Amino acid sequence: MSQEAILLAHGSGGKLTHDLIRDVFVRHLTNPVLDVQDDAAVWALPSSPETRLALSTDSYVVQPIFFPGGDIGKLAVCGTINDLAMVGAKPLHLTAGFILEEGLPLADLERIVASMAQTADQAGVKIVAGDTKVVDRGSADQIFINTAGIGIVLQGVDISGANARPGDVVILNGPIGMHGLAIMSQREGLSFSFPLHSDCAPLNGLVAAMLRADGRIHCLRDPTRGGLATTINELAAQSQVGIKLEETAIPIPESVRAGCELLGLDPLYVANEGKLVAIVPPEAELPLLAAMRSHPYGQEATTIGRVTSAHPGRVVLHTTLGANRILGMLTGAQLPRIC
Repeated sequence: MSQEAILLAHGSGGKLTHDLIRDVFVRHLTNPVLDVQDDAAVWALPSSPETRLALSTDSYVVQPIFFPGGDIGKLAVCGTINDLAMVGAKPLHLTAGFILEEGLPLADLERIVASMAQTADQAGVKIVAGDTKVVDRGSADQIFINTAGIGIVLQGVDISGANARPGDVVILNGPIGMHGLAIMSQREGLSFSFPLHSDCAPLNGLVAAMLRADGRIHCLRDPTRGGLATTINELAAQSQVGIKLEETAIPIPESVRAGCELLGLDPLYVANEGKLVAIVPPEAELPLLAAMRSHPYGQEATTIGRVTSAHPGRVVLHTTLGANRILGMLTGAQLPRIC
């Protein structure tokens, strides 16, 4: 690593995050399960090889802790559920660890925990263990939450960021950019003439509906930190394929376009919390789109690109002007503290 200290950009989900993971964490902690680097670890039970478990963990430090469309508690539950769903697992149980700053209003804590309970119940999972620590005033930012989740991967399901193949299609379940813009507007006290609400949602039900419709799903990934562009780059690199996206096919709400233009942001790099990217063989495209559009969290699902054997590891955007440009990973920190 060229940097001598941690920067905010190391937490952006972009290139510096990936460099940090590769150069520090994977270098020291390498093992066959970790090295796959999907959203959740998957392994078979030694005593029952046909049974595969999935495990994921994440920490949430969003500021503000309440925002249009959600709060840090809902975000924590949805984020870990979604990471399990992205490997095709059925989430079962979560743990929750809380770091509380002295002075946090008890009413705010209760509101957050109630939101977590409601979200977990909606998703059909249970929070079964946890931990609480309190730190001195000024040592945290009101509340940080860590969640871990465990689930079971059904037989026949094989979903990984390394499974994309030339000829596959790239599907997105709906409009992008709403979470990041909702956080930014709330944090900065910005008032727009159009509504901005986070898309934070548990996606395990949507993934289950997709698997019932057609199990031939090669890759799933939720485009959170770093946005859609960074996520597609991750999949291209992991599978060593090229991916070509059609700019005109990517659904971006006018409110997000306008907010990004005002703030100098690129919506392709803005965080989402209720979106997924699916890479599937072309024969599975239509049944999966139909299944997604019949689910509340996939009603605006659409195909946004294709996988190619050209330019492996790179993403090309076919622009509205008819030109092609390389779409790289996020560099720097476009929106810090969005999850």
